[in-house]
Amino acid sequence: MLYTIIVSIIALIAMITLIIVKPSIRIGNHEYDTFYLPILLGAIIIMFNLEFDKSELKDIIFSNSKLNPIKILLLFISISFLSISLDESGFFSYIASKYINRFKSSQYALFFGLYLLISILTIFTSNDIVILTFTPFILYFSKKGNINPIPYLVMEFVAANTYSIILPIGNPTNIYLTSIFSIDFLTYIKNMIIPALIIGASTILMIFLLFRKDLKKEIVVLDIDEAKIKDKVGCIISLIVLASTTILLVISNYIDLEMWIIASMAALLLLIFLIVYTIVRHDRHYFINPIKRIPYSLIPFVLSMFIIILSINQLGLFERVYNSIESIENVNIRYAIYLLSSTLSANIVNNIPMTIGFGSILLNSTNMNYVYLSIIGSNIGAILTPLGALAGIMWMRILKHNNVKYNFIDFTKNGVVILVPSLILLILYTLFI
Repeated sequence: MLYTIIVSIIALIAMITLIIVKPSIRIGNHEYDTFYLPILLGAIIIMFNLEFDKSELKDIIFSNSKLNPIKILLLFISISFLSISLDESGFFSYIASKYINRFKSSQYALFFGLYLLISILTIFTSNDIVILTFTPFILYFSKKGNINPIPYLVMEFVAANTYSIILPIGNPTNIYLTSIFSIDFLTYIKNMIIPALIIGASTILMIFLLFRKDLKKEIVVLDIDEAKIKDKVGCIISLIVLASTTILLVISNYIDLEMWIIASMAALLLLIFLIVYTIVRHDRHYFINPIKRIPYSLIPFVLSMFIIILSINQLGLFERVYNSIESIENVNIRYAIYLLSSTLSANIVNNIPMTIGFGSILLNSTNMNYVYLSIIGSNIGAILTPLGALAGIMWMRILKHNNVKYNFIDFTKNGVVILVPSLILLILYTLFI
């Protein structure tokens, strides 16, 4: 028991250290993530432990169990591929440039116009993709217009990690918990739309109050070249596939098809199209670029983290945690515990390990509100510190590369001010659920 706990703690500490100090390494012309390496090593060490029941792991991976991490990864990778393919066609850049030129008359119009666009795109695509696409655009138009980029960057990051709550596919953490608890698409949306709107309204108000002085300043000159759709055919096909996939995911429970099957088939169809399109157009970028951008590092990370969590679960620790919380008589206090602990835990061990751990804690629960609150915490935890999600680390890396002065302390200080009112409102909201 002690062996497993020590290895797990060391692996998590090493992961956090690498995320802060050296999140990636460059070998030749390629950059590789490092954050998952301690977790992978920790999982390998645990598997050599005689106390670890390897048969349970084998049964889960090779079964049709809702806990099967392979199905969950296929769902996430497939949805990511669809969003990346759409981004590669130039869709997001085109929409962003159109919006900037449309609302360039004042900072207020530009700020709230971009907020609306980012929120909508996040709902139907992916928070990570939106963040990685819009951050360079914000830096570009801020420089051209001689305006402070920080209000827009903070707004973008918060919006992307708020409206990712609304759909089960908005975040890997949503995908994981909705999959293992078999929550269907429509039921999920019905329970999450109001909390997401509460968070959205309170966070945008706090961001506006924080940066209202900067937003009052006039834009000197802001005339940017409108981005073009790089590949109209690829854009249309990607949009059709993504929209069709979303619709099928919504009705998946009624057509008796698991979400991972729908998403995997959609990704496969788009992949076949891209291969054929590449051959016809004699340009391998149509195929290669989306393939290269798939977040492959999440595969060993999730699988290794799953092994570590499974080993801890075999010790019965998660069951004890669940029983301790359940012993509290007041259900609203229990709701507050799940919301606050998931939000804070995401900033201690990152939101994906936190989600896998909370999934194990709640495995025997019949109260789905615990699950929904844990999902909310896994999303909004990213707003508190850069450690809350991998997107935060990537985002901070982009800012540093572009010499934008916004450090860990700035992020956390603003994150607390922006997020605390939302947490209070959500706790009050739990009184009515």
